[in-house]
Amino acid sequence: MRPGMPHNPLPMTGSRPARRGRRNPSVTDEAIDKIQALIISGSWGPGHRLPKEKELAAQLGLSRNSLREAVRALSQLRVLEVRQGDGTYVTSLEPELLLESTGFVSHLLVGESALELFEVRRLLDGSAAALAAARIDSAGKEELGARLQQMVESRTVEELVEADVDFHAVIARATGNTFLTSLLASLSSRTLRARMWRAREVDNAFDVTRDEHRRIYESVISGDPELARAAAMAHIASGERWLRAQLATSAEESQSAPAEVGA
Repeated sequence: MRPGMPHNPLPMTGSRPARRGRRNPSVTDEAIDKIQALIISGSWGPGHRLPKEKELAAQLGLSRNSLREAVRALSQLRVLEVRQGDGTYVTSLEPELLLESTGFVSHLLVGESALELFEVRRLLDGSAAALAAARIDSAGKEELGARLQQMVESRTVEELVEADVDFHAVIARATGNTFLTSLLASLSSRTLRARMWRAREVDNAFDVTRDEHRRIYESVISGDPELARAAAMAHIASGERWLRAQLATSAEESQSAPAEVGA
């Protein structure tokens, strides 16, 4: 386990768990690719009911075992849905559904991997703020102001972080891009642990957080995309720098611990 973050008891895993450690992964991969090709081509759309197993296996030139493995894998990725006693269907393929596996994997990131997650958030949050500044409507502006006020009135770490998440969610929705909104929601929730940690450790964390969000709010409301991008990226970078410093300190303490014990 990398130093600096709490231990996570869950095992590390990839985004396609059903394809790992299987009896014949190459055949299963081929089956997955064939099913995905039918969906990508438009032959099977959202809500489409797949043919019966025997018929589909013959159609794709696959064994029934490899077809089952492929269906299981794509079900875990929320591409397919198996309904007991009814059949297998293509899901809605909505972004929030397909990105669930991304959210699960990002939940497990610690140490340097967590820093990389912050880097991704910095880039995406900046782009989202820029789009929001150009597209946000009057209702969105009002809601964003309400979320900022919620942050001002927060008295506990939990309240502050909850308002923080809600604030960024308003900006994401204002972009009008459902994929970006879903991806940001996933990434934002996975950095909650570090944000809670920072808010408890830094004496002026409340004031700093409020000021950073106020600058984002003002730039979005004024309709200045580039200023909004800069304000959002600076906000995420602030948390990123703090986490990097904490991890470096933890690493140093870990390296020096044996010498201290020996003395």
